[in-house]
Amino acid sequence: MKYNIDIKKIAKSVINIEGESILNLQTYIKDDFSDIISAILKAKGRLIVTGIGKSANIAQKIVSTLNSTGQPSIFMHAADAIHGDLGNVQTDDIVLFISKSGNTDEIKVLLPLIKAMGNTIIAMTANSNSYLSKQSNWTINSSVEKEACPNNLAPTTSTTAQLVMGDVLAVCLLECREFTDDDFARYHPGGTIGKQLFMKIGELCSSNQVAKVSADSSVNEVIIEISNKRLGATAVVENNKLVGIITDGDIRRMLENQSDWNNFKAFDIMNSNPKIVNDDDLASTALKVMQQNNISQIIVVNNATYIGIVHIHDILKEGVV
Repeated sequence: MKYNIDIKKIAKSVINIEGESILNLQTYIKDDFSDIISAILKAKGRLIVTGIGKSANIAQKIVSTLNSTGQPSIFMHAADAIHGDLGNVQTDDIVLFISKSGNTDEIKVLLPLIKAMGNTIIAMTANSNSYLSKQSNWTINSSVEKEACPNNLAPTTSTTAQLVMGDVLAVCLLECREFTDDDFARYHPGGTIGKQLFMKIGELCSSNQVAKVSADSSVNEVIIEISNKRLGATAVVENNKLVGIITDGDIRRMLENQSDWNNFKAFDIMNSNPKIVNDDDLASTALKVMQQNNISQIIVVNNATYIGIVHIHDILKEGVV
């Protein structure tokens, strides 16, 4: 085992090798790639993605991306396919085979069976002269000059190239389908992405105490309200209608600039033009407004009726970033 090697140099070399290979993939995008995309779009069935070894792992990730971006897809392990899973393939499905060499035994057994069923076959391979490529309707070239592995053996650069070409397929398909944020939200309601696409700001507002004072409230009353509700601000409300906001920053500026403030009222120090959002706006939208205006709190209304304040920490705590 070597202990005196330059780890940083090796790490940067791997990135450079893979990066250059990925950029070179652009040269493999020919006119027939449009035909591949068109065939998938027009297909009445699904896209079945299959492979063996590391290519099978890549196929699983590609299927996940395709399904979340509107292309119905199924992963089928090439070894399992010849032991019963071939029943997954239906008449109108298109089958995408992923194999670096294009000559693995499992591929050679499976491909003729798929072909006999009459399905359209797309190859993703680094070997355009392989059995897989020659037997397919179309070939997506994913060849790379060399692996990042110093022995040029372990699948590294080649699997990265497969991933990228899978992303190329997915993005081309979603662009053609005019896939929107709303479409993505239907397929990905969970996690941080789901919160960005689904969570309404009103959901966060309801968890906070409603901070409010009247326009003629004293400064002491304003300070007490801000302190009790722990939002760093309070709304100024008349007849449940918003007329302004006072933040702890407004209080500090008043103390710095005014020596005699005992007779001040809320309307004397409030901001009468606060930033507001509707309760059915996305929390991610409210966050953008806050970041663009460099503010920590935002007023939430429902049809112009004040319902509460949300602090930026409430949004960040939910993972809406």
